[in-house]
Amino acid sequence: MSRLQGKVACITGGTRSIGRAMAEAFLAEGAKVVINGRDQAKGELCIKELGAADRTAFFPGDASRQDTVEGLIDFTVEKFGQLDICCLNSGGVKNTAPVAEMTDEEWQLEVDWNLNQVFWGMRRALKHMLPRQSGRILVTSSVEGKLGKPGIPGYVATKHAVNGLVKAAAREVGTSGITVNAILPGLIETDIVQQSGPDTARAMGLTYEEMVATFAKESAIKRPNTVEEVAAAAVLLASDAARNITGCLFPVDGGTMPY
Repeated sequence: MSRLQGKVACITGGTRSIGRAMAEAFLAEGAKVVINGRDQAKGELCIKELGAADRTAFFPGDASRQDTVEGLIDFTVEKFGQLDICCLNSGGVKNTAPVAEMTDEEWQLEVDWNLNQVFWGMRRALKHMLPRQSGRILVTSSVEGKLGKPGIPGYVATKHAVNGLVKAAAREVGTSGITVNAILPGLIETDIVQQSGPDTARAMGLTYEEMVATFAKESAIKRPNTVEEVAAAAVLLASDAARNITGCLFPVDGGTMPY
């Protein structure tokens, strides 16, 4: 398949979970891909496992830092000559504390990782895309950007803000051949979720198993989602077939959201 033949993509948080699945899907569709991650050794191993050394590269750094996100985008253009698809995928639950107990430092960590990295990346990507009048910006948001769960106010608030940013940016660049969309996954039992899930569940007053069961029960398909399902949506939104889809909050949640 070659829906992304000749396209160049970059992905924050691309060495595992949803980002890794996006990288695999983009490569399978013919794209060149630069992935970002904090661990140099893990990044190099990921490139080896992807099996397309001539079409992949790794850019190390923490995506909650401005210099990393902007550096990834500039490196992608330097490496492959252009930027067609910018996936601002990194993010997650940094802290599990109710509003009354969350510190300023904990709040700022959530804002930098989940919201600021999207703003920094979007702004930098547009500087490369606007002169070419072409591009796709994809943001990994969450169903919690429309709904909300107790105990994770920083995550919920920043995902709501990300969704608003996507809508505003899409309106600004809609006549420039650039689309801006957010993908809203439901619960996926990735290694990240399995590591942080018990703390998140406790903040909700649940065990981890109860949390997973609750998310599954709230969906139409009655099971967690998969990273491959999210990556398939990303391929669609990155392709020419989605050239008139923009400002969209695209749920990949098995029918969890009621609207």
